Amino acid sequence: MPRMKKRGVLMGIWSQANQLAAQTPAERNRYVDFLRAVSILVVVVGHWLIATAYYVDGELTPGHLLKSEPGTQWLTWLFQVMPIFFIVGGYSNGVSLESARRKGDEYAVWLAARLNRLVAPLLVLLVAWTVIALVMYVLDVRPEVIQFTSKAALIPTWFLAIYIMLVILAPAAYRAWQRYGFASFWVFVALAVLTDVAFFAADLRWLGWTNYFWVWLAVHQLGFAWRDKRLPSPALLLACSAAGFIILYLLISKGPYPLAMVGSPDEGLSNTLPPKVTLIALGIFQFGLLLALERPMRRVLESLRLWTATVLVNSMIMTLYLWHITIMVLLGSVLYFANGFGFGIEPGTSAWWWTRPVWIGVLLLLLFPAALALSPLERKGRSPDAKIPPAARQIAGAILLCLGISLLAVFGYGGGVFTGQDIVSFALVVVGAELSGLLPRLIKRGTPK
Repeated sequence: MPRMKKRGVLMGIWSQANQLAAQTPAERNRYVDFLRAVSILVVVVGHWLIATAYYVDGELTPGHLLKSEPGTQWLTWLFQVMPIFFIVGGYSNGVSLESARRKGDEYAVWLAARLNRLVAPLLVLLVAWTVIALVMYVLDVRPEVIQFTSKAALIPTWFLAIYIMLVILAPAAYRAWQRYGFASFWVFVALAVLTDVAFFAADLRWLGWTNYFWVWLAVHQLGFAWRDKRLPSPALLLACSAAGFIILYLLISKGPYPLAMVGSPDEGLSNTLPPKVTLIALGIFQFGLLLALERPMRRVLESLRLWTATVLVNSMIMTLYLWHITIMVLLGSVLYFANGFGFGIEPGTSAWWWTRPVWIGVLLLLLFPAALALSPLERKGRSPDAKIPPAARQIAGAILLCLGISLLAVFGYGGGVFTGQDIVSFALVVVGAELSGLLPRLIKRGTPK
């Protein structure tokens, strides 16, 4: 009976997604949603793959596949798909900005709707980990364990911190695109190049952090180009893709950049922390290749089954992304207390690789029910009569919120340069959410009627 009930629930969820898929307007670009869904799933699987753990003699040793097996670093050229997400983000922001313009919505109204979709599920994750960290502290868990597990679980939040800042800047970036076209893209590329020159040649390491804006704003502009259909022919797109690949190869083989496109497997140097121009080259490579395939892929997505799957994933995409490492941490904790069950195979061996599909499959089975339970928060928009805070207040709140998120992602709970930094960081998140008008809505949603 429980199995039949579970199957009935799954069929009901699929049926709802199927109905939504069947009602999709003909003018909607389904390829945008497909790329968003695929890119997030690739990130999820990639994180599950590179995190290693080895249980020997009662001790669990966490590890990083890219460090323990340097030969696997080339895989990151496939798994680093954040440029795709920013391209899709540019497209989506362009669509929503045009819609707001037609409705006569002011910037504050538009921003409130965008922040609501992004911040609401994020706050739930941070509150959950605040509680988890507090429970671990009360249970006298070692501080380094609390810090390590919370840092790992909050890795996904760094992306949202910078994406929220890009959302704030999106209207200005879109105006620059409409006025200057691809010149606006190349300006951001030039700023990213100059920042890297200062980073390597002048050793101005602090300046490198500004590339969180220049690199991702450049990639984001490509989404506007896609939205406005200002793209060359598929053949030229493939040529651009090849050029991006060649530039990326030369930057790594002849330049100072490391091979890995994610993480920091090379001591003191990373393509992502802070971002480097290599990510723009990777973005051009991916953009040209994927957009050259747009027409045939849009025909493929006319299949109701494939489109239904895409709709289903997109309906809970932020929840899937935010919670996938937490699910892995929780499962790993259970296995650790089960005498290291499943962690007795040495990472990087052939036996370890053969068991990865099982590992990923189990995590997917745990993640999807959790995402289904939590995802209504991200799908529910603001009520029409909700008070919209002034734009300046929303921006100030978002900056504080992103600063708190970034500090928690870098240091975790229990870490930091001074005692109590995690408390201050969480307070920044709460104050930022309050200023942005998002905290009261979250509390209201959690209150039973």
